[in-house]
Amino acid sequence: MTNPVPAVPFPLDARQQAARGWFESLRDRICAEFETIEREAGSDASFTYTAWDREAEGQAPGEGGGGVRGVMKGRIFEKVGVNISTVGGEFAPAFAQTIHGAADNPAFFATGISLVAHMANPHVPAVHMNTRYLVTTKSWFGGGADLNPPLPREDDTAHFHAVLKEACDAHDPDHYPRFKAWADDYFFIPHRGVHRGVGGIFYDHLECPDDAAFDANFAFTRAVGDAFLAAFPPIVRRRMGEDWTDADYATMLEWRGRYAEFNLVHDRGTLFGLKTGGNIDAILMSLPPMASWS
Repeated sequence: MTNPVPAVPFPLDARQQAARGWFESLRDRICAEFETIEREAGSDASFTYTAWDREAEGQAPGEGGGGVRGVMKGRIFEKVGVNISTVGGEFAPAFAQTIHGAADNPAFFATGISLVAHMANPHVPAVHMNTRYLVTTKSWFGGGADLNPPLPREDDTAHFHAVLKEACDAHDPDHYPRFKAWADDYFFIPHRGVHRGVGGIFYDHLECPDDAAFDANFAFTRAVGDAFLAAFPPIVRRRMGEDWTDADYATMLEWRGRYAEFNLVHDRGTLFGLKTGGNIDAILMSLPPMASWS
């Protein structure tokens, strides 16, 4: 199936179109790589795609843009969602006060890609990746990637971080220590007193006041997407054939419960989607297919 592109009824400027095109192309590459891994495991699982229109008060369906939800349920990827969206309109007044550059003018534009993969084998880490470009009275890039293993392995963690560090260092030697610390702070479950996983990088508000800043921050955001493809699939291939026990599976289900708690209570992307008329199924695709609480 050809990966669909969401219709955007409003005109995009050159920056917006460039960012949108990159996120859509990254979606295509990631989905193709994940389907290749399924073929290597003897599975014919493929992504199914569902287009959706943004629904907001005062706008006709689709008038505020929309997105495409991509989901695959396979032998290796128990559930993986890769979503793209390009939306615009106005934030609700109270929510606008919480968004960078929107306090005095609620108009916004946002385009991005969001990915969460929950794996069938407890030895294969779950993973999250998101990159985005937003415009209010300011414009900026944000995003990151983090690894979420139910059964952490030091070499997997080291590989994931090394690839992200290399991508960061190529742009600014301060990026990796700063964005790693940001991820450690952000992907933390306060009511449990534990981190969601073994970290990665997280960044936001890389502002683009002029074309030079846009080009630099867009290049870095593209590097993060490329780094994800270099970091995660090798870990999947290394672990997907390992044997696991009932105890391993029970640990994974318990850990998934923690993951769900974070995404429902603390995740800013979940809140942003719900507050801006996003597709509910696409927003909540991050939740695992099965979880348990003891």
